[in-house]
Amino acid sequence: MKKQILVVGGAGYVGSHTVIKLLEKGYEPIILDNLSTGHKESITGGLFYECDLANIAHVRDIFKKHNIEAVMHFGANCYVGESVVNPHKYFKNNVSNTINLLEVMLEAGIKKFVFSSSAATYGNPVKIPIDEAHPQVPCNPYGLSKLFIEQIVSTYERAYGIKHIYLRYFNAAGADPEGRIGEDHYPETHIIPLLILTALGIKKQFTVFGNDYETSDGTCIRDYVHVMDIADAHVKALEFMDTEKRSEEFNLGSSMGYSVNEIISKVEQVSGKKIPVEYTERREGDPAILIAGCKKAREILGWRPHYSIEKTIMTAWEWHKKYPKGFKDVK
Repeated sequence: MKKQILVVGGAGYVGSHTVIKLLEKGYEPIILDNLSTGHKESITGGLFYECDLANIAHVRDIFKKHNIEAVMHFGANCYVGESVVNPHKYFKNNVSNTINLLEVMLEAGIKKFVFSSSAATYGNPVKIPIDEAHPQVPCNPYGLSKLFIEQIVSTYERAYGIKHIYLRYFNAAGADPEGRIGEDHYPETHIIPLLILTALGIKKQFTVFGNDYETSDGTCIRDYVHVMDIADAHVKALEFMDTEKRSEEFNLGSSMGYSVNEIISKVEQVSGKKIPVEYTERREGDPAILIAGCKKAREILGWRPHYSIEKTIMTAWEWHKKYPKGFKDVK
């Protein structure tokens, strides 16, 4: 019998790609998503329930119907700017609803938890690259909500024995290399899809926030990791808990930094299109450089990214070219 894994937020960007990886590895994903930002069209297999974690009775019913062995939790609001102006939404949805999920897990005796955390828990870097020992001092409510969840789950481990893996990833990018699903947010805030939509003529121009940073070309430097590499890490995290039976936290990134201008150039090369660019003032709170230290994931999980930045952009380009309106174009 296949192991059943509950994937909360499995219709979202990273969650849906992880469902593909789970299916490939012989698991049976049980997908729970309220579709507030996820897309039903992104679900490629498994069993799907439209459900909100706020509805704890519905969550209980789902647990009772299945022999769930572990929980992967991707469900969250994730816009940094929105979290600043509406922190209540982020603490209620991200934190309170996770407590509901943990309550039902305890009732069901499930003690394996893989959490989609974020590099946003670190805040402004005090050293580069950022490793797991870096101080966690979030500079926005979104990052704070992720850190709260980490702290709550760690407390639950001490009290109730829930084992956990926290996966703190940097800039997720790219699409399923077979073109089945890709990245579709509204509003879109990620650099690679925004550049591709500009190259396709759907957006008039791309805005660069600040070109006066202390970097090689004045624009911010970020670490990009392919979404399927992130998905692979989630499956490895499950396997790790099965064999090692202990908790851990890992950064996920390429450990390589690319400036905004470099990413613009690479998207132009992949697309064959010249992208109109406007340079404007910095955004408050944007660090100059964010690069992941991923030695721990390599050594302990046996994980390493397989997609180069060029391949990452290519998979995104192919998907957006085929579905320029995102999942609205998927039949």
